[in-house]
Amino acid sequence: MQLTSKLCTPPTTIVKLKLFCTYLRPLNQSSKRLSTLALFATAIITPLHAQAALPDAIQAALSRAELTAADISIIITPVGDKNASRLPPPIQVVDSNIDTQTQLTSNTSEANSTSQKTAQTNNHNGKNNADSHATNYVKNDPSQQITLTTIEKRTIKKHEQKIHAYTDDPYTYQSLESIPTVLPDDVNSTSINNANSDEDAHVSANVSTDKDSSANAATPAIKISFSPLLSHQPDIARTPASTMKLVPSFIALDTLGANFVWQTRVYHTGIIIGDRLLGDLVIQGSGDPKMTHERLQQLLYKVQAAGIRHINGDIIIDSGVFKNVSKDPAAFDNAPLRPYNASPDGFLVNFSTIGIKSYPLNEGQAQLTYKPQLANYQLPNTINTRSAYCGQARYSLAPQWQSQQLILNTTLPTSCKEHVFYVAYPDAKDFAARVIAAKWQELGNTLSGNVITQEAPFDAAKNTKPTRGLAALPISPLPLVSYPSLNLTQQIYDINHFSNNVMTEQVALSIGAYDETANNKIINSQTSSLYQFGKPTATDYSVALQTMSQWWQTHLSTPPPYLTNGSGLCRDCTIAAANLSELLTYAYSHPSFDAYVNSLGIAGVSGTIAAHGERLPESAAIGRAWIKTGTLNNVTSMAGYVKGSSGQDYVVVGLINTKQALNAYNARTVLDTMLDWTAQH
Repeated sequence: MQLTSKLCTPPTTIVKLKLFCTYLRPLNQSSKRLSTLALFATAIITPLHAQAALPDAIQAALSRAELTAADISIIITPVGDKNASRLPPPIQVVDSNIDTQTQLTSNTSEANSTSQKTAQTNNHNGKNNADSHATNYVKNDPSQQITLTTIEKRTIKKHEQKIHAYTDDPYTYQSLESIPTVLPDDVNSTSINNANSDEDAHVSANVSTDKDSSANAATPAIKISFSPLLSHQPDIARTPASTMKLVPSFIALDTLGANFVWQTRVYHTGIIIGDRLLGDLVIQGSGDPKMTHERLQQLLYKVQAAGIRHINGDIIIDSGVFKNVSKDPAAFDNAPLRPYNASPDGFLVNFSTIGIKSYPLNEGQAQLTYKPQLANYQLPNTINTRSAYCGQARYSLAPQWQSQQLILNTTLPTSCKEHVFYVAYPDAKDFAARVIAAKWQELGNTLSGNVITQEAPFDAAKNTKPTRGLAALPISPLPLVSYPSLNLTQQIYDINHFSNNVMTEQVALSIGAYDETANNKIINSQTSSLYQFGKPTATDYSVALQTMSQWWQTHLSTPPPYLTNGSGLCRDCTIAAANLSELLTYAYSHPSFDAYVNSLGIAGVSGTIAAHGERLPESAAIGRAWIKTGTLNNVTSMAGYVKGSSGQDYVVVGLINTKQALNAYNARTVLDTMLDWTAQH
């Protein structure tokens, strides 16, 4: 599907229109109106094949990667006002001998010029350079100052080790309750747009207004420029890979709100006597993207704290909020064990992924431990070792999930030593049931029945199990436990920083489930329990994708992307660079922009763009670019925001699709150069 963009008018079109306007001035008013419309239409529909030459640096990078200009689409657009930047403070990466807590001050180009002149004067008077440097920043106008956060290289390395292989083609998903950020909390949560007076900031008439006028009132006034700094083949629809995650993550922020949470509610049938439930425990899934096994244990602990230790019945999981979303994990790339191929689910537990940790033993063996544990399932405790490089151990083990046991079909390389690797379980519902059963038992509780997962609401009338006495009482009117998820801001940090596919799918599907009508339900007079009232609207992929498409058509002028899922793990999904650029430009003026931009990796610092500094050590973009990357075979992409050295903010989008880019990381150096070139402006 080929998309076109109406966002960016090529420079040649602008020239044509200016000439037309000059020519039409002498005409009388009646004929002018018709002629203007005709000529304007002609200018718009006339194909313009002329392209501005790519900058020398980008062209040289293409040559080194053995690519051509035809393989790439780039659009770089100034956004905002130099004096009212909405981007976070730049980050300076330093060697380990510099204090990580040091706070420096970096000014705009005008202020820097003043500092240099003052420094020269101070040096001429015999003052120490360091004293001069400190004094200059104090004397500068505070409204022109930008806080510069300093981060040690070893801090970055340690942070990346903690998140293991969270790469753009993610082979692992950590089941951590909270992955620590490399930045201080006050830097992540603070905006730097407070220094400008109202008269210094202006809103362009072209900027779409938010439907919530009260939210708009809190948004700093900004000035948008839609004239691209660089535009090369922006209207060609290309496969974006994981940069597509920018679409559902922002639409979710706009429709659900940055503080939105998923509520997993627990009800029961029957009656509680002492610490024993005579009936069933019913868990109503909400689509929570990050119900890790640690958080699941907290949920079950809250059930225990509410007074239930023993269940004379079943634990029933209602995952019906998402319908027919399970997929064949081998369909995309025949790698069903890789966690990025996991299916979404209405009650997704730990990304349907198990962590396996190896400990070397004597006599050619290693011990294995597992998180989370699976009830009624055999997991091998030891494995033989061999002398070999560790590499992708999780796949060299050739694990095979059988009905009741995990089979490891080979030996573990000795070089793996203490090593954690992650393997996806093929069935999200069976995985959730086994983890719940194991966790409930670990807490010292008992269950006489089974853990049952179903893609349908609980209905006692359809229960085929005979119930008598107190156990036959209907479902509780109020939830025993209501357990909130991490909020949407925290969730999209994981999604965009670490490119978590299945979390993205959960969010995309939730856009279709939690629309405005879900907040306007009226309790029916015949409703005896909040179980049905509190349930979100069931959704599937078609509804979710249609909802996102409708949002795009309502808020933006370009055609919506073609989506078959929300994560970008698809080869038939397409978007044009200009269209993605329009979304990022729209997001820049949105009240939730801080949550959005802080979810992106920082060039040379964190996330999937952390290696930018290794690929291009002298890049001006290090610490000044907030980027989502994308990687598939034959596809490399980057999109996000860059703070130029002049203080100007830019929206950047670069998409490379070519069979010559089979090694995506080689092609990525071209986009690294794009970031560097932008940051120099």
